[in-house]
Amino acid sequence: MKTMYTAKATTTGGRGGHVQSDDHTIDMNLTVPKGLGGPGGDGTNPEQLFAAGYSACYGSALAAVAKNHDVDLGDYTVTAEVGIGKDDDDNFLLEVTLDTYIPGIDLETGEKLINEAHEVCPYSRATRDNIDVTLNLLLDE
Repeated sequence: MKTMYTAKATTTGGRGGHVQSDDHTIDMNLTVPKGLGGPGGDGTNPEQLFAAGYSACYGSALAAVAKNHDVDLGDYTVTAEVGIGKDDDDNFLLEVTLDTYIPGIDLETGEKLINEAHEVCPYSRATRDNIDVTLNLLLDE
């Protein structure tokens, strides 16, 4: 792989600590969510950061795929839900649901686009066969 960009962040104190990127764009406290036995409150967590990164990356992949097919996405959105839980062996696992809204798209075209985006998105490629990822196309009613 020819690296085009490298992101760097350092966390002190794990899930209940502080994270900062090398350029200080990210500089925030981390808080363990109540659902994981923590206090919740002000601060983010790794799952929120992963959801933000995945939704942005997948959204860009979707835009690239749509451009290749001469499809105007309009004011599309991608919402990533990242769940964390345990398997039967008490190991932590992640799961992701990507809800994609493309205004005015027909079902066939929309499904084609979201599936192709999932094939080319670097986050999707990195998670493939490692975590469950569900793709949902949200249509106008």
